[in-house]
Amino acid sequence: MKKTVTFSIILLFSLAFTQKPKPTLYIIGDSTVKNGSGKGSDGQWGWGSLIHEHFDTTKIHIENHAIGGRSSRTFLTEGRWEKILKNLKKGDFVMMQFGHNDGGAINDTTRARGSIKGTGEETQEIDNLLTKKHEIVHSYGWYMRKYINETKEKGATAIVLSPVPRNVWKDGKIPRDGYAKWAAESAQTTGAFYVDLNELVAAKYELSTEAKLKTDFFPIDHTHTNYAGAKLNAATVVEGVKTLNNCKIKKFLLSKKQIEKRNK
Repeated sequence: MKKTVTFSIILLFSLAFTQKPKPTLYIIGDSTVKNGSGKGSDGQWGWGSLIHEHFDTTKIHIENHAIGGRSSRTFLTEGRWEKILKNLKKGDFVMMQFGHNDGGAINDTTRARGSIKGTGEETQEIDNLLTKKHEIVHSYGWYMRKYINETKEKGATAIVLSPVPRNVWKDGKIPRDGYAKWAAESAQTTGAFYVDLNELVAAKYELSTEAKLKTDFFPIDHTHTNYAGAKLNAATVVEGVKTLNNCKIKKFLLSKKQIEKRNK
């Protein structure tokens, strides 16, 4: 009897130590991905706070590291990416969505978060008026390629998403964001997966009107969604992911029936 118990304990310990750790989905971006604490305390939600509803979290761990006000540049210069890189491992995934804040000033005393427009190799050398540090500023595409390449170097999978659109209209349509083009180029040149979230969500928004969207999804401003808007955007992210050929993250998605069953 004692031998049987001892063998069982040894077997359990052996399984515990040989079991593969769950892969992690890391999400990086701005306030449209995670607003504030990510719990909707101000009535504003980012899609990253609701994406877990579509995944089997018993098989994949999800960490939303997006933070309001950051651009592709400042998420890097503040050391936020470095902290993720330390833990990033083979088999993990990184979803990245930047662009909303990249069009700001490159050097000022309030935010200094802008990147050079486009995907080129040009640089701008500055003495940062906000951080008081010397800095070489790169293009949006340069920062995106850095995230992608360093993700791949770790054996993880990079998934680039273009920025979700704002509730801004022109001639009855939502203008497509220029950063969507640069995000696509960054993904293409590095061999990363790409979801044109800008186009997918804009097409859904255009089934409505600017005034109705304000009531339904954007009651506070034209950029940040409420819970319903974030829920729509999260579902759209998943729709886009499902179209990606050979992207291994799809095996962790819940089916529609599984989601309905869990929500009962």
